[in-house]
Amino acid sequence: MPVVVVESPAKAKTINKYLGSGYTVLASYGHVRDLPPKDGSVDTENDFEMKWEVGTDSRKHVKAIADALKDDNALILATDPDREGEAISWHLEEALRKRRAIKKDTPVSRVVFNAITKSAVTEAMKNPRQVDAPLVEAYLARRALDYLVGFNLSPVLWRKLPGAKSAGRVQSVCLRLIVEREMEIEAFKPREYWSVKALLATPRGQEYEARLTIHAGKKLDRYDLENETAAELAVQAVTSRELFISSVEAKPASRNPSPPFMTSTLQQEASRKFGMGARQAMNAAQRLYEAGHITYMRTDGIDMAPEAVEATRGAIKDRYGADFVPSKPRVYKNKAKNAQEAHECIRPTEMSKDAMALKLRESDQARLYDLIWKRTMACQMESARLERTVVEIASRDGQVGLRANGQRILFEGFLKVYEEGRDDVVDSDDDRILPQIMQNEPAHFAKSGFKAEFAKADKGGAVLSDNQSVLGLQHHTQPPPRYTEATLVKKMEELGIGRPSTYASIVTTIQDREYVRKEGNRLFPEDKGRIVTIFLLNFFRRYVGYEFTAELEAELDQISAGEGDYKALLARFWQDFSAAIAETSELRIAQVLDVLDEALSDQLYPPREDGTDPRVCPKCGTGQLHLKTSRTGGFVGCGNYPECTYTRPIAGEGAEGDERLLGEDQGDEIWLKAGRFGPYVQRGEPTPENKKPPRASLPRGWNKDDMDLAKALTLLSLPREVGEHPEGGTIKTNFGRFGPYIMHQKPDEEKPVYVNIKDPADVFEIGMNRAVELLAEKRANPGRGRRAAAKPLRELGDHPDGGPVNIMDGKYGPYVKYEKVNATLPKGTEPADVTMEMAVKLIEEKGGAKKKAPAKKPAGKKAPAKKAAAKKPAAKKAPAKKAATGKD
Repeated sequence: MPVVVVESPAKAKTINKYLGSGYTVLASYGHVRDLPPKDGSVDTENDFEMKWEVGTDSRKHVKAIADALKDDNALILATDPDREGEAISWHLEEALRKRRAIKKDTPVSRVVFNAITKSAVTEAMKNPRQVDAPLVEAYLARRALDYLVGFNLSPVLWRKLPGAKSAGRVQSVCLRLIVEREMEIEAFKPREYWSVKALLATPRGQEYEARLTIHAGKKLDRYDLENETAAELAVQAVTSRELFISSVEAKPASRNPSPPFMTSTLQQEASRKFGMGARQAMNAAQRLYEAGHITYMRTDGIDMAPEAVEATRGAIKDRYGADFVPSKPRVYKNKAKNAQEAHECIRPTEMSKDAMALKLRESDQARLYDLIWKRTMACQMESARLERTVVEIASRDGQVGLRANGQRILFEGFLKVYEEGRDDVVDSDDDRILPQIMQNEPAHFAKSGFKAEFAKADKGGAVLSDNQSVLGLQHHTQPPPRYTEATLVKKMEELGIGRPSTYASIVTTIQDREYVRKEGNRLFPEDKGRIVTIFLLNFFRRYVGYEFTAELEAELDQISAGEGDYKALLARFWQDFSAAIAETSELRIAQVLDVLDEALSDQLYPPREDGTDPRVCPKCGTGQLHLKTSRTGGFVGCGNYPECTYTRPIAGEGAEGDERLLGEDQGDEIWLKAGRFGPYVQRGEPTPENKKPPRASLPRGWNKDDMDLAKALTLLSLPREVGEHPEGGTIKTNFGRFGPYIMHQKPDEEKPVYVNIKDPADVFEIGMNRAVELLAEKRANPGRGRRAAAKPLRELGDHPDGGPVNIMDGKYGPYVKYEKVNATLPKGTEPADVTMEMAVKLIEEKGGAKKKAPAKKPAGKKAPAKKAAAKKPAAKKAPAKKAATGKD
């Protein structure tokens, strides 16, 4: 009975259902080996020999597979059909051979399937092969490169830039994209321009809009109307003339559907339509794949299997009729440079089943499946047929010309099912439906006019004609938009940086490292991320170069195709990279900061309006400003520190984070400052005697621009004492982490009672009677307002040591809960598959069992304490070392 190994228990469960009792299907739970995060894991002195270790969590899974092979002398490696899947199969075979679990007569084969369906799995079993050596070599090269960059470059960052966490071969290039886009935005100078439009009517009274395209007999360019005066003249020129329809041109047009999804386009569309992050989208896709609902989700391919094309065409005909099926199937050709990544597109395994038919309970999976199903249906549907109309309106003297655009859909075609989203939507009048307009007929000014739109326009940003039918609008050119996760993945794909299996992890890593933050779906670089990028651009420019990274990816693709030597690539890379590391390691932090200060000078010290030296400290007036670093990133500080404590963020003077003197009180300067968690007011500056002067954060809803001395002193006087409670103890009000509150503690109470209050003004105004009343209500209903206890997904029963064990649904997936211990389920493990034995093991690994031991055996108190102490250093060490490996 052959042993079949896949990555996850969920996948194993689905495959086991198709293969039946003649096979033993086990899960490896992902990668089983990795390079240990320590020096020498890639031996650059010994032909780049790589020293692998089986992970602690993986040992039991490898043992389970080895035990199964004792009885079943045949191994089938059925991991995912990409580079990572091939690597897992190779690692498994190597690890099992080291354990001597694979005997000389044990047949080992590799099978791949693009979808977990009965037909795909059965067909794969009929066509076994060996592990693909070139694909494994490409993996080894990538892993070695990631280790060499991460393990050697990250320590340089730690020493030279306090607070920097890591660098990576691809993550640093990705970060550079975001930082450079932010610098483009900051350097952008908006340009003013105006447009003019008219609301016109046909002789039959039907209204339509037209925009000015000819003024003073010349075609208008975008910036020709550069100010309000020019716009007023243009508005007057239009209103002072009679207009007529000089031409009406209606042209047929068509729109073709987008190709089916590959990894990058799926991530982009999930972000546009649902706001899903790359990792969130891929997690949902992984579960859909493992359940057999969609094909493999990491691919650069857009072609569809012939049988899938026929099934899709059949489903279209059944649902929408023969008119929506094109005469010939649509053929999409792969653009991927690397055939190893170009599997079939991402599509449903059964086109007859839409999202409603599958009845998926998990929201992300349901939405993503619906998106994939609609896109796949649309890609094989008939084109949409449109009629686009262009109407030219002119004055008899030819001095003025306007144009009205419109279109109407003659046949929906694929638009009946799906329309691709857009990253940055631009307003357009092309989609308007125009009324019937005849050539040579007069164009009258409409009576309704633009009065309402004029009223909504910014003050001074619009000009309205006397008849209210011609409107001039002010515009300003816009800087390039910040990246979303979707547009970042698209840019990486265009540059040839990263691959389908790495997009999500790269975008997630730079956020986890706190180099980038996500606000409203847009990616903003943190100061720490800026400093790291500028450092790398000045000292390791080649290795964060877009072309270099893309060329390296291309070389790796050649290796995977069997056309290159991976050790020769590593040798070439290491020769130059090690020299760059050696040069930089000799630099002192002060030297590094001098270089970065100079490189960022235009951004850090822009010209001041009063013409004074932008490097002179605005607080003391004598010190020179200079770039400095801290654990939380870079900032600009005064050279006269500690006598002068002026600081501001690297975004420049006046940016959020700059400080402002509000006045003096009792001999102390009162400052408005901004920190990591928002603006705050502070009394005085730190001194050796008073290292932490009083400060208070601005409450939610308070604008820092409106702050004055009186408001600051009010905040610094908090907490406010409302008065003595009738039953003893002082009632106080203040602002806390969750907003304004009242606090009181009776003499006989162990803990104070807190009551949240809605209106921030009540912190300063609430009276004694109302405060006592709210506190009494809280004491009478202590649980009121709290969130109801979450219901478990599954109740497993009582733990052997007593107490219920439940499976709960958490923010990061399902987990086992026992008393105060929360143990996350291993990736791919379904709650329905968890046994009490498995749950107890997870709890023990988390440390839950050790907490129970002292209660049962009082005499053994010392032993658990020693064990806990012995484990602490290892637990602290591991994450720090892992960060240095810098995968991708």
